[in-house]
Amino acid sequence: MKRLAPIFLVPTLCVGMLLLAPHVPFKYITGQAFAVDVAPRISDKEIIESLAELKAGQVALQQQINDLKVSTQQQINDMKESTNKRFDILQWMLGIFISISLTVMVIMGRILWNQQKKLTEIETSLKAQKEEISFLKVLIEKLQTLIEKLLPPRSVL
Repeated sequence: MKRLAPIFLVPTLCVGMLLLAPHVPFKYITGQAFAVDVAPRISDKEIIESLAELKAGQVALQQQINDLKVSTQQQINDMKESTNKRFDILQWMLGIFISISLTVMVIMGRILWNQQKKLTEIETSLKAQKEEISFLKVLIEKLQTLIEKLLPPRSVL
């Protein structure tokens, strides 16, 4: 006959432990269970194959990193080239704007200079005319005085 006693004792021990629980610290009740699984033996060949797979994976990751570096550098170069093109266009536009502005300023300066020149000519001619008018006034006055001297007085006639 088989021994069945130990199987029936396990529940009895658990019930007894629960009854003693208020008086016994918790760490003594729980106890640690050590379960150790025995790992199957790995052969050297399997280790070498695993290492080879890891090395191949590492090489593939390194290749991906290098590809990403190359593509990132290419994107940076494309962006630099695009930015340089935009700055070139901006320089041309700024140069054209400055050229047009200078041309307009030169034209306006020439127009103002011509107007000033004409105004000066008009002023000099007005001064000459004023002098002529004043000369004519003086002549008229002298003629009037001469006529008065040469003509007898009106009462006499």
